[in-house]
Amino acid sequence: MTNPAYPHLLQPLDLGFTTLKNRVIMGSMHTGLEDRFYNYGKLAAFYRERAAGGVGLIVTGGISPNRQGWLLPMGGTLNFLGDVPNHRRVTRAVHEEGGKILLQILHAGRYGYQPFVVSASDKKSPISPFKPRALSERDIESTIRAYARCAKLAKQAGYDGVEVMGSEGYLLNQFLCARVNKREDGWGGPIENRMRLALDVVRRIRQAVGPNFIIMYRHSVLDLVEGGNTWDEVVTVARALEAAGVTILNTGYGWHEARVPTIVTSVPRAAFASVAGRLREEVGIPVVASNRINMPHEANELIARGDADMVSMARPFLADASFVAKAAAGRADEINTCIGCNQACLDHTFANQRASCLVNPRACHETELVYARTAKPRRIAVVGAGPAGLSAATVAAERGHAVTLFEASNRIGGQFNVAMQVPGKEEFAETIRYFGRKLEMTGVNVQLNRRVTREELLAGAFDEVIVATGVRMRKPAIPGIEHPKVLSYLEVLRDKAPVGKRVAIIGAGGIGFDTGEFLLHDPSHPLPQPVATWTGEWGVDLKVGTPGGLVKPVPAHPFRQLWLLQRKTTRPGAGLGKTSGWVHRAALQRGGATMLAGVQYDRIDDAGLHITVGGEQKLLEVDNVVICAGQESLDELTAPGATGGPAFHKIGGAVLAAELDAKRAIREGAELAARL
Repeated sequence: MTNPAYPHLLQPLDLGFTTLKNRVIMGSMHTGLEDRFYNYGKLAAFYRERAAGGVGLIVTGGISPNRQGWLLPMGGTLNFLGDVPNHRRVTRAVHEEGGKILLQILHAGRYGYQPFVVSASDKKSPISPFKPRALSERDIESTIRAYARCAKLAKQAGYDGVEVMGSEGYLLNQFLCARVNKREDGWGGPIENRMRLALDVVRRIRQAVGPNFIIMYRHSVLDLVEGGNTWDEVVTVARALEAAGVTILNTGYGWHEARVPTIVTSVPRAAFASVAGRLREEVGIPVVASNRINMPHEANELIARGDADMVSMARPFLADASFVAKAAAGRADEINTCIGCNQACLDHTFANQRASCLVNPRACHETELVYARTAKPRRIAVVGAGPAGLSAATVAAERGHAVTLFEASNRIGGQFNVAMQVPGKEEFAETIRYFGRKLEMTGVNVQLNRRVTREELLAGAFDEVIVATGVRMRKPAIPGIEHPKVLSYLEVLRDKAPVGKRVAIIGAGGIGFDTGEFLLHDPSHPLPQPVATWTGEWGVDLKVGTPGGLVKPVPAHPFRQLWLLQRKTTRPGAGLGKTSGWVHRAALQRGGATMLAGVQYDRIDDAGLHITVGGEQKLLEVDNVVICAGQESLDELTAPGATGGPAFHKIGGAVLAAELDAKRAIREGAELAARL
């Protein structure tokens, strides 16, 4: 029966030997739990919740077929029978909830962060310190056998199929592209030779597992690097993969070393779907669209218009395990939407930490962070409706506590209301929408425009008080700081104060960069950016008319002239996110912003901002100076006072205001509420 809410997305897909209950794939994400056998119980719990949430097909994080393919030393591997029992815990959990799951086979090639790395050639990757050894003919045959052995063991472990990772610049992609493949033998040169390894891997897997086993291949359709493949080569490989026995073609975009963002929040939703649609016209097997698709209406629409047969969403299932169930029930407003921030998922992965999710700290911690119903309901006051307070209030109420949420302003969201003003961060509004709905569903008593005092809290018969009052802007001691041309970032972003054409920003942390991107943007241009505008800025050709799909970016026309300044001598933006910070730096560089470190602020006057850099005094003749120089905690409610009464707890910015950290704030709120 067709689901009326999203009829195309939730329609079953018949693969001949098996049927998927809908067109939604939970794409592969490396969680960090795959790499240690003692974490497979936690991994099973993670996938169990997603299967129970209704997703049609799950793909695991990358598992290596041999030691040379490790992403990290002692990384997750499936290459002997002793590995099978742990994987059976995962497949059993998924099947008990009525789901299907594929094992992703990922050989890192030269991307491996370990000394055994191999590749098509000995060309070093810019993102790993280890130079690879070029595979010999004998090594290549051994690698093909390793893939087939891994797939056969996956079948024994109960997986419904495998996904072969051939995208994002990993080993098979390295063989496919002349960027890395410099071989002069039968495995290099023309595309017919470069694609031999991928085809032989698929053929050997099909021989090992038989016909009734899903083989999905993640095919790089837009490399976004110099030396990438042309569209004709992409299609040639896709058709050959179909003939070799692939069941489903997934699509991948960009190598990890590419200087074009593909999944951060500033990338427009479904920006690459049209490329998947073109590939779908060239093959006869199902094609999957992926990257920056995070809500069911967009996924449904792109299937309806023929851009894909299925949609892969990875991080949205970190954010909300029940994504599909909520969509199917017509409750999309209850979905905890992925905002594409990367802060707790990819940033953790690339720092060798367990992944989680900024908006859902339970992700990958399902057995540890449990929101069990309380046997002793309490009356709880939460002060502050920013990310920390919203997290604490909703989790506490979900557990059965009676919660009153006090907020001094006229709306919930706190600093997220500021962040969503920044071009490329419009998704933050989705988190506010989610928490607003959650407050309604859990019955929290929300009191807006209510600046509550400590005395009122003590007299309010509360058992617990959670102080999530956040931060206030820190005003640096600079002569002339009270000059009329000085503005705070809140006056600029929140209050939309008039700002001149020449602006100095004091503070080059996350807030400084956000303010810079806001000020560079022409307010007459619509937000979020149309796909065509974004591709022009980054030099992306979705028609793939050039190798790798790269073209010359459209020249920038910044709305203002900016100077971004900091006292520290480190590189401006050094503290930004590992996988997204470079995007923010590139955006400001493209806008012509001058970034200076080691700056001494001498004074502000009618002439502008007087500074000293490297012992040289300079005058920046600016119209405005915007202060983004840090915050201080708002913690008056927990000042020492009379003993007795409710217990007071501080979370979020009220505890630590060194840099705004929504990831920590939401996690602290949830963890505290889970303990009470």
